[in-house]
Amino acid sequence: MNDLIQTIAVYALPAIFAITMCEAAKAFAAKYFGDTTAYSQGRMTLNPMSHIDIFGTIVIPVAVFIISQGTFLFGYAKPVPINYSNLRHPKRDMAWVALAGPGANFVMAFFWMLFGIALQIFGISEPFLKLVADAGIFTNLLLLAFNLIPIPPMDGGRILISLLPYKLAVKFAQIEQYGFFIVMALVLLHVLQFWIVPVMMVAEMLLNVLISPITMLLG
Repeated sequence: MNDLIQTIAVYALPAIFAITMCEAAKAFAAKYFGDTTAYSQGRMTLNPMSHIDIFGTIVIPVAVFIISQGTFLFGYAKPVPINYSNLRHPKRDMAWVALAGPGANFVMAFFWMLFGIALQIFGISEPFLKLVADAGIFTNLLLLAFNLIPIPPMDGGRILISLLPYKLAVKFAQIEQYGFFIVMALVLLHVLQFWIVPVMMVAEMLLNVLISPITMLLG
């Protein structure tokens, strides 16, 4: 039980930041490209309470984590309301709005890496802070990879719809109503890891490339 409490304490702040930044970024991108739906509903904010879903963000993740004995974690935030028809170029701009969330998670992971480096520079050896930094990197990369699953309504699915020729895009978009169940089936069949792990590895490699000049400069 103590290990569970410690794990929740370590991941709580990174998870809240990851979810908040992801949703706020999509709301900001939607407004930038012409849709003010999320903005008018107060979702273009860094206030976590505007994005947290009590069951999806708190109850379900904790319950799943306990039931799986720490081997699996699943949850979701309150979806940002976006009216894609309001975008100036709906099919094209849909991809940019969808990329905003994973992009925000990538940036957050970068800053958690910087935080970890700062701990070393200032000689701060507090194990809890190091664990939080590592959790921040892992949580954001996991959320990035999960959101980029190429199945609508996931961000990756919307990016694919944007890139496909119109007729194929219309047909592919029709599976959105089944998207959640498809993703859950892939999770239960342990197939999703073949997408999640490689995407996380590529993202981490890119982060290391970006962070290496800083570490060389400071080291």
